[in-house]
Amino acid sequence: MTQALSFLRPKNTNLEAPLFVYLSGMDGTGQLLRTQMESLQQGFDVRCVAIPANNLQGWNTLATQVIDLIAAELKQRSHSSIYLCGESFGGCLAMKVAVRSPFAISGLILSNPASSFSQQPLFGVVAPTATSWVPEFLLRSSAIALLPFLAALGRIAARDRGDLLTAMQSLPPKTLSWRLSLLRDFQIEPEELCRFSPPVLLIAGARDRLLPSVAEAQRLARQFPNARIAILPDSGHACLLETDTQLCEILRAYDLIKENDPDANESQLRNNSELMIN
Repeated sequence: MTQALSFLRPKNTNLEAPLFVYLSGMDGTGQLLRTQMESLQQGFDVRCVAIPANNLQGWNTLATQVIDLIAAELKQRSHSSIYLCGESFGGCLAMKVAVRSPFAISGLILSNPASSFSQQPLFGVVAPTATSWVPEFLLRSSAIALLPFLAALGRIAARDRGDLLTAMQSLPPKTLSWRLSLLRDFQIEPEELCRFSPPVLLIAGARDRLLPSVAEAQRLARQFPNARIAILPDSGHACLLETDTQLCEILRAYDLIKENDPDANESQLRNNSELMIN
């Protein structure tokens, strides 16, 4: 039976703070935002979307499920400020959610979105097919070889490198093949992006060895009417795992959140970064 998407949430929540919804990379676990949680919780109530491995739905169904999760969350709140953050695979899903969302989104953050995946012949054509027949033990072993392409390993703490590898190895071949095929087939019309007027921040790692993230950020910025680009000169694909990357500081530096925003109040939720399933 296909499991629906769910929210992971910190041990302590703050329903008075703006809602920050994180959509993770290919792994879909939602757990890799842990390194950013402490600072994010100072101004947001964070929810991470978890996509079960047996959920082999298409983009539209996934987007609908995310919207349903947000709708349920908003029923508990006194205000409806929503910040949507998508990383890599999650960046594609975040765009699908944003253009269909019935809610007023306060800001959209896309970190190295994988919307350029289909333009890479090796990934777009070969990868989805190959991973469907590779034995699982070989797929797990190959994840180690892929690590240098997914991350600037020297900029990531040892524990976080281990968490990244664990997340990569958590996907069965069938699930990995399906999600790669979603990226291969991902499409979003420029007209849809042009109609999205809230602020958009495109974060791009200049040393991304997996995808041409800087070029993709520049392409998307030409389509969103209210977009800015933050290029991280030394960062790789999984830049939110890097020790020196402070997402909250980047959001403030690019005016996506304001120090005097009455909704962005201090939540006093320090040192509660462990996530629990909804």
